[in-house]
Amino acid sequence: MPQIEIGRLNKVIGALEQGGHAFMAFARAEREEAIALAASPLDGVMFEMEHSPWDGANLRDALQYMLDRRRIAASGTLAPSVAPFVRIPANGAEMNQWLAKQALDSGVYGVVWPHVSTVEQALNAVTACRYARPPEDGLSHPPGRRGDGPKAAARYWGLKQAEYYARADVWPLNPAGEILCILMIESIEGMNNLREILAEVPGIGAVMIGEGDLSQALGHPRDYEHPAVREAMAEILARAHEADVPVGHPHVTAANAQKAIEEGYRILFTTPQRSYAAYDSARTVLGVN
Repeated sequence: MPQIEIGRLNKVIGALEQGGHAFMAFARAEREEAIALAASPLDGVMFEMEHSPWDGANLRDALQYMLDRRRIAASGTLAPSVAPFVRIPANGAEMNQWLAKQALDSGVYGVVWPHVSTVEQALNAVTACRYARPPEDGLSHPPGRRGDGPKAAARYWGLKQAEYYARADVWPLNPAGEILCILMIESIEGMNNLREILAEVPGIGAVMIGEGDLSQALGHPRDYEHPAVREAMAEILARAHEADVPVGHPHVTAANAQKAIEEGYRILFTTPQRSYAAYDSARTVLGVN
Protein backbone atom coordinates (compact mmCIF):
# COMPACT_ATOMS: atom_id res chain seq x y z
CA MET A 1 0.00 0.00 0.00
CA PRO A 2 1.49 3.40 -0.98
CA GLN A 3 2.50 5.84 1.74
CA ILE A 4 0.13 8.74 2.15
CA GLU A 5 1.51 12.16 2.97
CA ILE A 6 -0.95 13.49 5.51
CA GLY A 7 0.18 17.10 5.80
CA ARG A 8 -2.01 19.84 7.28
CA LEU A 9 -5.66 18.73 7.31
CA ASN A 10 -7.41 21.87 8.53
CA LYS A 11 -7.25 24.49 5.78
CA VAL A 12 -8.34 27.27 8.11
CA ILE A 13 -5.43 26.56 10.45
CA GLY A 14 -3.17 26.21 7.41
CA ALA A 15 -4.04 29.71 6.25
CA LEU A 16 -3.62 31.22 9.72
CA GLU A 17 -0.28 29.59 10.50
CA GLN A 18 1.07 30.94 7.21
CA GLY A 19 0.07 34.44 8.29
CA GLY A 20 -2.75 34.65 5.78
CA HIS A 21 -6.52 34.96 5.82
CA ALA A 22 -9.07 32.16 6.05
CA PHE A 23 -12.46 32.32 4.34
CA MET A 24 -15.50 30.65 5.84
CA ALA A 25 -19.28 30.71 5.60
CA PHE A 26 -22.24 29.86 7.80
CA ALA A 27 -24.45 26.98 6.67
CA ARG A 28 -27.28 24.78 7.85
CA ALA A 29 -26.34 21.17 8.55
CA GLU A 30 -28.18 19.86 5.51
CA ARG A 31 -26.95 17.72 2.66
CA GLU A 32 -27.81 20.18 -0.14
CA GLU A 33 -25.81 22.97 1.49
CA ALA A 34 -22.98 20.57 2.26
CA ILE A 35 -22.74 19.48 -1.39
CA ALA A 36 -22.74 23.07 -2.62
CA LEU A 37 -20.17 24.32 -0.11
CA ALA A 38 -17.87 21.34 -0.58
CA ALA A 39 -17.41 22.51 -4.17
CA SER A 40 -16.73 26.11 -3.13
CA PRO A 41 -13.34 27.87 -2.91
CA LEU A 42 -13.79 28.43 0.85
CA ASP A 43 -11.35 27.16 3.47
CA GLY A 44 -14.02 26.18 5.95
CA VAL A 45 -17.73 26.03 6.63
CA MET A 46 -19.37 26.60 10.00
CA PHE A 47 -22.50 24.56 10.45
CA GLU A 48 -24.83 26.82 12.40
CA MET A 49 -26.41 24.90 15.27
CA GLU A 50 -26.77 27.69 17.81
CA HIS A 51 -29.84 29.29 16.24
CA SER A 52 -30.72 26.21 14.19
CA PRO A 53 -31.72 22.95 15.88
CA TRP A 54 -29.00 20.73 17.31
CA ASP A 55 -29.35 17.52 15.30
CA GLY A 56 -26.46 15.09 15.48
CA ALA A 57 -27.86 12.86 12.73
CA ASN A 58 -28.18 15.79 10.30
CA LEU A 59 -24.67 16.91 11.20
CA ARG A 60 -23.17 13.50 10.45
CA ASP A 61 -25.14 13.34 7.20
CA ALA A 62 -23.90 16.79 6.15
CA LEU A 63 -20.31 15.85 6.97
CA GLN A 64 -20.50 12.84 4.68
CA TYR A 65 -21.84 15.00 1.85
CA MET A 66 -18.91 17.35 2.33
CA LEU A 67 -16.65 14.60 1.05
CA ASP A 68 -15.91 14.74 -2.68
CA ARG A 69 -13.86 11.69 -3.62
CA ARG A 70 -12.71 13.10 -6.96
CA ARG A 71 -11.44 16.33 -5.41
CA ILE A 72 -9.71 14.40 -2.64
CA ALA A 73 -8.06 12.07 -5.15
CA ALA A 74 -7.01 14.95 -7.40
CA SER A 75 -5.51 16.86 -4.48
CA GLY A 76 -3.27 13.96 -3.42
CA THR A 77 -3.94 14.71 0.23
CA LEU A 78 -6.33 13.59 2.95
CA ALA A 79 -7.22 17.20 3.71
CA PRO A 80 -10.85 18.05 2.95
CA SER A 81 -11.25 20.77 0.34
CA VAL A 82 -13.42 22.67 2.84
CA ALA A 83 -12.95 22.00 6.56
CA PRO A 84 -16.20 21.59 8.54
CA PHE A 85 -16.78 23.38 11.86
CA VAL A 86 -19.80 23.60 14.19
CA ARG A 87 -21.19 26.44 16.26
CA ILE A 88 -22.76 24.68 19.22
CA PRO A 89 -25.97 25.98 20.85
CA ALA A 90 -24.85 26.28 24.48
CA ASN A 91 -23.76 29.70 25.73
CA GLY A 92 -20.45 29.90 27.58
CA ALA A 93 -22.19 30.51 30.90
CA GLU A 94 -23.88 27.11 30.61
CA MET A 95 -20.45 25.47 31.04
CA ASN A 96 -21.50 22.75 28.63
CA GLN A 97 -19.10 20.18 27.16
CA TRP A 98 -21.11 17.30 25.73
CA LEU A 99 -22.16 19.20 22.62
CA ALA A 100 -18.52 19.86 21.71
CA LYS A 101 -17.65 16.22 22.41
CA GLN A 102 -20.36 14.94 20.08
CA ALA A 103 -19.44 17.45 17.35
CA LEU A 104 -15.76 16.48 17.54
CA ASP A 105 -16.59 12.77 17.64
CA SER A 106 -18.50 13.28 14.39
CA GLY A 107 -15.33 14.57 12.72
CA VAL A 108 -15.46 18.37 12.68
CA TYR A 109 -12.20 20.34 12.73
CA GLY A 110 -13.32 23.12 15.03
CA VAL A 111 -15.90 24.26 17.55
CA VAL A 112 -17.28 27.78 17.84
CA TRP A 113 -18.40 28.64 21.38
CA PRO A 114 -21.00 31.43 21.62
CA HIS A 115 -21.22 33.98 24.43
CA VAL A 116 -17.92 33.36 26.20
CA SER A 117 -17.41 36.08 28.80
CA THR A 118 -15.04 34.87 31.55
CA VAL A 119 -11.78 33.02 32.09
CA GLU A 120 -13.70 30.10 33.58
CA GLN A 121 -15.94 29.82 30.52
CA ALA A 122 -12.97 30.03 28.14
CA LEU A 123 -11.13 27.33 30.08
CA ASN A 124 -14.20 25.12 29.90
CA ALA A 125 -14.29 25.54 26.12
CA VAL A 126 -10.65 24.64 25.55
CA THR A 127 -10.63 21.66 27.91
CA ALA A 128 -13.70 20.24 26.16
CA CYS A 129 -11.76 20.16 22.88
CA ARG A 130 -8.78 18.22 24.28
CA TYR A 131 -8.06 14.68 25.34
CA ALA A 132 -6.28 14.21 28.67
CA ARG A 133 -2.48 14.17 28.38
CA PRO A 134 0.26 13.08 30.82
CA PRO A 135 2.02 15.93 32.67
CA GLU A 136 5.44 14.97 31.36
CA ASP A 137 4.63 15.69 27.71
CA GLY A 138 4.57 19.45 28.34
CA LEU A 139 1.13 19.95 26.78
CA SER A 140 -1.12 18.94 29.65
CA HIS A 141 -2.42 22.43 30.48
CA PRO A 142 -5.23 23.22 30.15
CA PRO A 143 -6.22 19.67 31.12
CA GLY A 144 -8.17 17.75 28.49
CA ARG A 145 -11.68 16.60 29.39
CA ARG A 146 -12.91 15.28 26.07
CA GLY A 147 -14.17 11.73 26.46
CA ASP A 148 -12.38 9.02 24.50
CA GLY A 149 -14.50 7.87 21.56
CA PRO A 150 -12.54 8.65 18.37
CA LYS A 151 -13.63 5.85 16.03
CA ALA A 152 -15.97 7.82 13.76
CA ALA A 153 -13.82 10.97 13.75
CA ALA A 154 -10.62 9.09 12.90
CA ARG A 155 -12.38 7.37 10.02
CA TYR A 156 -13.78 10.66 8.77
CA TRP A 157 -10.33 12.25 8.84
CA GLY A 158 -8.91 9.23 7.02
CA LEU A 159 -6.47 8.42 9.81
CA LYS A 160 -5.49 5.46 11.89
CA GLN A 161 -6.54 5.88 15.49
CA ALA A 162 -2.99 6.59 16.69
CA GLU A 163 -2.61 9.23 13.96
CA TYR A 164 -5.87 10.82 14.99
CA TYR A 165 -4.81 11.04 18.63
CA ALA A 166 -1.60 12.79 17.55
CA ARG A 167 -3.58 15.49 15.70
CA ALA A 168 -6.83 15.76 17.66
CA ASP A 169 -5.65 18.66 19.79
CA VAL A 170 -6.07 22.41 19.81
CA TRP A 171 -3.89 24.66 17.66
CA PRO A 172 -1.71 26.65 18.24
CA LEU A 173 -1.10 25.29 21.75
CA ASN A 174 -0.15 22.06 20.03
CA PRO A 175 1.48 22.98 16.69
CA ALA A 176 0.42 19.59 15.26
CA GLY A 177 -3.18 20.12 16.36
CA GLU A 178 -5.95 20.21 13.77
CA ILE A 179 -8.75 21.46 16.03
CA LEU A 180 -9.57 25.17 16.18
CA CYS A 181 -11.31 26.35 19.34
CA ILE A 182 -13.01 29.66 18.53
CA LEU A 183 -14.53 31.84 21.24
CA MET A 184 -17.28 34.30 20.43
CA ILE A 185 -16.98 37.59 22.29
CA GLU A 186 -20.38 39.23 22.13
CA SER A 187 -21.00 40.99 25.42
CA ILE A 188 -19.60 43.93 27.34
CA GLU A 189 -18.45 41.51 30.04
CA GLY A 190 -16.60 39.39 27.49
CA MET A 191 -14.97 42.47 25.98
CA ASN A 192 -13.85 43.69 29.39
CA ASN A 193 -12.45 40.29 30.34
CA LEU A 194 -10.83 39.47 27.00
CA ARG A 195 -7.30 40.53 27.90
CA GLU A 196 -7.42 38.31 30.99
CA ILE A 197 -9.00 35.42 29.04
CA LEU A 198 -6.28 35.43 26.40
CA ALA A 199 -3.50 35.76 28.97
CA GLU A 200 -4.70 32.93 31.22
CA VAL A 201 -6.18 30.33 28.85
CA PRO A 202 -3.78 28.66 26.40
CA GLY A 203 -5.29 26.89 23.41
CA ILE A 204 -7.66 29.55 22.08
CA GLY A 205 -7.28 29.37 18.32
CA ALA A 206 -9.27 32.46 17.39
CA VAL A 207 -11.77 35.01 18.64
CA MET A 208 -14.90 35.87 16.73
CA ILE A 209 -16.84 39.05 17.35
CA GLY A 210 -20.58 38.53 17.75
CA GLU A 211 -21.70 41.84 16.29
CA GLY A 212 -25.40 41.15 16.67
CA ASP A 213 -25.47 40.44 20.40
CA LEU A 214 -22.76 43.01 21.11
CA SER A 215 -24.78 45.71 19.39
CA GLN A 216 -27.84 44.62 21.38
CA ALA A 217 -25.90 44.98 24.63
CA LEU A 218 -24.77 48.46 23.60
CA GLY A 219 -28.33 49.58 22.84
CA HIS A 220 -27.92 49.75 19.05
CA PRO A 221 -29.30 46.46 17.66
CA ARG A 222 -27.61 45.48 14.41
CA ASP A 223 -26.48 49.05 13.79
CA TYR A 224 -22.96 47.86 12.99
CA GLU A 225 -21.78 51.30 11.92
CA HIS A 226 -22.84 53.06 15.10
CA PRO A 227 -19.79 54.68 16.75
CA ALA A 228 -20.33 52.77 20.02
CA VAL A 229 -20.46 49.43 18.19
CA ARG A 230 -17.47 50.29 16.02
CA GLU A 231 -15.49 51.33 19.11
CA ALA A 232 -16.31 48.10 20.94
CA MET A 233 -15.33 45.97 17.95
CA ALA A 234 -12.05 47.88 17.62
CA GLU A 235 -11.33 47.28 21.29
CA ILE A 236 -11.90 43.52 20.97
CA LEU A 237 -9.73 43.45 17.87
CA ALA A 238 -6.92 45.35 19.60
CA ARG A 239 -6.91 43.09 22.66
CA ALA A 240 -6.77 39.98 20.52
CA HIS A 241 -3.94 41.44 18.45
CA GLU A 242 -2.00 42.12 21.66
CA ALA A 243 -2.14 38.38 22.36
CA ASP A 244 -1.43 37.46 18.72
CA VAL A 245 -4.79 35.69 18.41
CA PRO A 246 -6.61 35.84 15.04
CA VAL A 247 -10.01 37.52 14.95
CA GLY A 248 -13.00 36.54 12.85
CA HIS A 249 -15.49 38.95 11.31
CA PRO A 250 -18.95 37.33 10.99
CA HIS A 251 -20.49 39.60 8.34
CA VAL A 252 -18.06 40.23 5.50
CA THR A 253 -19.70 41.54 2.33
CA ALA A 254 -18.52 42.98 -0.94
CA ALA A 255 -19.10 46.42 0.59
CA ASN A 256 -16.98 45.97 3.73
CA ALA A 257 -14.41 43.34 2.72
CA GLN A 258 -11.59 45.83 2.16
CA LYS A 259 -12.26 47.58 5.46
CA ALA A 260 -12.40 44.28 7.37
CA ILE A 261 -9.04 43.21 5.95
CA GLU A 262 -7.43 46.59 6.57
CA GLU A 263 -8.66 46.56 10.17
CA GLY A 264 -6.92 43.25 10.77
CA TYR A 265 -9.61 40.56 10.67
CA ARG A 266 -8.11 37.28 9.50
CA ILE A 267 -11.09 34.91 9.44
CA LEU A 268 -13.63 36.31 7.03
CA PHE A 269 -17.15 34.89 7.13
CA THR A 270 -18.79 35.49 3.79
CA THR A 271 -22.34 34.59 2.78
CA PRO A 272 -22.71 32.80 -0.56
CA GLN A 273 -25.42 34.47 -2.62
CA ARG A 274 -27.92 32.78 -4.89
CA SER A 275 -27.88 34.26 -8.37
CA TYR A 276 -31.03 35.16 -10.28
CA ALA A 277 -29.08 36.59 -13.21
CA ALA A 278 -30.88 34.45 -15.81
CA TYR A 279 -34.27 35.38 -14.33
CA ASP A 280 -33.40 39.08 -14.40
CA SER A 281 -32.06 38.82 -17.95
CA ALA A 282 -35.18 37.07 -19.21
CA ARG A 283 -37.46 39.66 -17.59
CA THR A 284 -35.44 42.41 -19.27
CA VAL A 285 -35.88 40.71 -22.66
CA LEU A 286 -39.63 40.42 -22.01
CA GLY A 287 -39.78 44.03 -20.95
CA VAL A 288 -41.15 43.09 -17.52
CA ASN A 289 -40.38 45.48 -14.67
